[in-house]
Amino acid sequence: MDVLISGKTSFKVEVPYKLIETGPKGEKPLIVYLHGKGQNLPIFERQMKSMLKLNAYHLFIQGPYADFEGTKSLEKWGYSWYLYNGRQGSFVKSLEYTAEFIQEIIDHVIKFIKVSRLCVIGYSMGGYMAGYFGTSRWKHTNELIVISGRIKTELLGTKWSKLKHQNVLAIHGLEDEIVSANAQKEQIEKMVQKQIKAEFKGLNEGHKLSPKMIQTASKWLISKGYEVVPDKK
Repeated sequence: MDVLISGKTSFKVEVPYKLIETGPKGEKPLIVYLHGKGQNLPIFERQMKSMLKLNAYHLFIQGPYADFEGTKSLEKWGYSWYLYNGRQGSFVKSLEYTAEFIQEIIDHVIKFIKVSRLCVIGYSMGGYMAGYFGTSRWKHTNELIVISGRIKTELLGTKWSKLKHQNVLAIHGLEDEIVSANAQKEQIEKMVQKQIKAEFKGLNEGHKLSPKMIQTASKWLISKGYEVVPDKK
């Protein structure tokens, strides 16, 4: 048997996203939502429903990698943001590939709306992805919220000064046994030392997206100038 050709090629998959507008028409922030591992767009949209009280464009994106573990129901299929085989190089390459894909969606939707600023918010695996996107696409990102994840500041290299315009919030369960709260807190402390406007909010929670975590994110954005949808008269 002779092997005539061996190589690698790429392929693309269709990935759903949904853009929702709340509040009066006009220029407003764009908030990008990245779900956790094993979740999907509809599940995360339901979980983050209270965020829709903010006057903004809300962009929900589903992860590109299917994760069928634990369910046979199509509606409950979960998805992931990157592949990890234990090798740092492959991990970073996967993060970058997905960050490009997220940027393509954002670039497409902003052709049809007027955006004043961009916030990226992610939970768990989506938090890792949000952290990478925010720190690698620093020109575009104004607010970054990472819930139950870790901002991998070791990937920043010498680009710390590029993030000084950003507002960064890490929300973490102090009882989290999946992703260490102390590990994330250390990353935020490094960012503060580099004069980046970063904050750590520890809550008495485990590794689960709770209403209190979402409320904390919403209140923080309001403190940064995001507005609540006005009551209808």
